[in-house]
Amino acid sequence: MRVLLLDECHLLWGDVNGYVWGKSDQAIAIPVVNERQKQTYYGAIDYLGREVLVKAYDAGNSDNTVSYLQYLQAQSPDQRLLILWDGASYHRSQTVRDFLAQVNQGQPSSQWQIHCVCFAPNCPQQNPIEDVWLQAKTWVRRFSGLAKSFPRLKWLFEWFLQNTNFDFSKLQMYGAFSKIK
Repeated sequence: MRVLLLDECHLLWGDVNGYVWGKSDQAIAIPVVNERQKQTYYGAIDYLGREVLVKAYDAGNSDNTVSYLQYLQAQSPDQRLLILWDGASYHRSQTVRDFLAQVNQGQPSSQWQIHCVCFAPNCPQQNPIEDVWLQAKTWVRRFSGLAKSFPRLKWLFEWFLQNTNFDFSKLQMYGAFSKIK
């Protein structure tokens, strides 16, 4: 069994501008532009292997959730998947439930190919992938001078995710255990 902690991230063109420095006694006016350039990423971190599996989509929704679950299955063809995620409405949608019923083929839960467990409601600190997203966005902000366009920003974000070994304390919060057979 492969344990994956999953969530979505929305990268916006405005993410490159995360911080402002100025004198503490002066107000700083920041024009907010409604940039429509955005990219949604589905991502999961393998609890034991620390590998991050990321795939870009146009939005977070039921169809893309099913597509991402299929992608995860293809990455682990001979393993059952334990997915830990938040309670987003599209994670609980009928489309996703129908897909899971089809994949699990009426088997008892101990034999399901994909078993999904929700974190506590409104508790993103339970999910280590949130820290991965934060590290990637922080890194992009540090190198914002290299991101002259949104496609370049996406490239930097994806490059960081593919070329970073993630190992931080939150990944230990559920304890250590051996590979589940």
